[in-house]
Amino acid sequence: MKLPCQTIVWDVLPAIRAAIAEELVKLGVSQQETARLLDMAPSAISQYLSKKRGYRIEFENDVKKAINTLAMDLSKGENSDLPKRICDICTMLRETNSECSSHCKSTQEK
Repeated sequence: MKLPCQTIVWDVLPAIRAAIAEELVKLGVSQQETARLLDMAPSAISQYLSKKRGYRIEFENDVKKAINTLAMDLSKGENSDLPKRICDICTMLRETNSECSSHCKSTQEK
């Protein structure tokens, strides 16, 4: 049995970090600086960009907009409370993804 928190740690968070890294690089931020901004190893950023990690989820609508806004803020040096903003994106994704939401609710009710 795969718990919802396992899905978040193994799939959702890497996908969010990968999407943020991709957006930062699109904005002209170097991979080295992206790694620094996200407090990650440069090799992790390279793996995100080459789709070796964090590629299992495609984001849409409000989640994608939130990721883009976060990347824009980071590129401008406005990285206030990065962990909270990533958690907010994860929460938004869980609320908009019916499969994840129903699985999380059914697991919490037990």
